[in-house]
Amino acid sequence: MQPSEMVMNPKQVFLSVLIFGVAGLLLFMYLEVWIVEQHTGRAEKKREEKAPLGWVPVNYLQPTPRIMTREKIQEHIISQNPKFHMPEEPKEKKENFLVNSERPTGVLTEISHSQGKDEALGKTIRSSTNNLIEKLQGTKALFRKFSKMNWPLETSPLNKSLVKDSKWKNTYVTQEKRRSFLQKFCKKYGGVSRPQSHLFHMVSRIYVEDKHKILYCEVPKAGCSNWKRVLMVLNGLASSAYNISHDAVHYGKHLKKLDSFDLKGIYTRLNTYTKAVFVRDPMERLVSAFRDKFEHPNSYYHPVFGKAIIKKYRPNACEEALNNGSGVKFKEFIHYLLDSHRPVGMDIHWEKVSKLCYPCLINYDFVGKFETLAEDANYFLQLIGAPKELKFPNFKDRHSSDERTNVQVVRQYLKDLTRTERQLIYDFYYLDYLMFNYTVPFL
Repeated sequence: MQPSEMVMNPKQVFLSVLIFGVAGLLLFMYLEVWIVEQHTGRAEKKREEKAPLGWVPVNYLQPTPRIMTREKIQEHIISQNPKFHMPEEPKEKKENFLVNSERPTGVLTEISHSQGKDEALGKTIRSSTNNLIEKLQGTKALFRKFSKMNWPLETSPLNKSLVKDSKWKNTYVTQEKRRSFLQKFCKKYGGVSRPQSHLFHMVSRIYVEDKHKILYCEVPKAGCSNWKRVLMVLNGLASSAYNISHDAVHYGKHLKKLDSFDLKGIYTRLNTYTKAVFVRDPMERLVSAFRDKFEHPNSYYHPVFGKAIIKKYRPNACEEALNNGSGVKFKEFIHYLLDSHRPVGMDIHWEKVSKLCYPCLINYDFVGKFETLAEDANYFLQLIGAPKELKFPNFKDRHSSDERTNVQVVRQYLKDLTRTERQLIYDFYYLDYLMFNYTVPFL
């Protein structure tokens, strides 16, 4: 090679220096955030070492170590029943608050390999670099605010002075026990110091009612349709919960979600509004979701989930079933649920409550249960000062002629499964069972 061929022209030198400069900037910003995380991690570890040991056992869980990791729960379950084990789940990718999904390294690689007019290339790099720096600075600022947020949020005292009737005494006692149990569980076993999920994702299932300052986390198949009707009445969007159709509830977009607000709006509401969540026995909720979505005509779940489930889990499936996705069997649905390589993703109707509402990161002021829905809901309405004439509706939202999903119905569906499959379903929802103190199901 001749010496003249080794000399780079000024434009090439400029582009090379610019690329290395941007790479250096990204590395510097990453190291800065990493140092903050390491410092925070050491401080948290010291606090954990000072934390007192011990816990109050419940009827289905023997005393276990203070920090309830998945491995510890697995060891405990195996020790109770050596025949079964926890299913392996794919490792979830943690949110990276520094680098967004556009992958700046990919942008730089694409630009550095492209050949064309040097002037146009220089403009593209400068534009991409400026946009990238702005996004990183914004993300960095978000990360700092997010890191300073006091997690978990403290619960707000409910205004019990509004409850005049003495008949709610037992309901009040039950409610305090639920809240206390969940708080103790999260404190002793969660090991939670700072959330790994993105803030806007964490609050994406929380509905906002500003007039009465309510945050309600939606748990499908746990009375959520009627709860959204109540929120619409409280917000002045309807005069009666009984006059609101199913489509208006779920597709009308009349209610605001917490992730529609900016950071300040989210933080303010999380710290000052009354936060409520209503849950249900995980096995009952699962069977209810299957009956609703797969045993009745459905223009979304059959072609999207049904076709994929039948194709993967039904040997020698007929052409009609493959084309329309109807007729999914409960056993096939369970195979899909427990498969770490599902042909189609999870759905909120059978997603874990721990991943819908993050109860160990957001301390809910009120924990209701579907099993005592009417009693809990009407008590809550009194606590928040709702109009006296407003009562929680008790009608079945859809398929009203079907028997409600209860313990007896669930057992009929579980008969089609092996003992191992039933155990694995429990393993899948183990956190929901533990957090909300549900009895281990019939296995």
